[in-house]
Amino acid sequence: MLFALICSDRPGATDIRKQNRDAHLAYIEETGVVTQAGPFLDAGGEMVGSLVVIDVDTRADAEDWAAGDPYARAGLFEKVEIRAWRKVIG
Repeated sequence: MLFALICSDRPGATDIRKQNRDAHLAYIEETGVVTQAGPFLDAGGEMVGSLVVIDVDTRADAEDWAAGDPYARAGLFEKVEIRAWRKVIG
């Protein structure tokens, strides 16, 4: 089942994002459940959040994956919304 993780960075947390980016990308690679991902950008092109689509069995699995993300463990996110999602186009 697909879940979209809609993550908003805490204000002023750009350094946390940069310091943990390699670990975040390694986590994505190691877990093998991410189908699509990328940052949200502000008007100036700075990263201010993330959209991650994962393919896992249950919402609990999605919550566990989100909690294990190095970005989350480092306190980058102000808010994380997890929503079941169905791919229709693309």
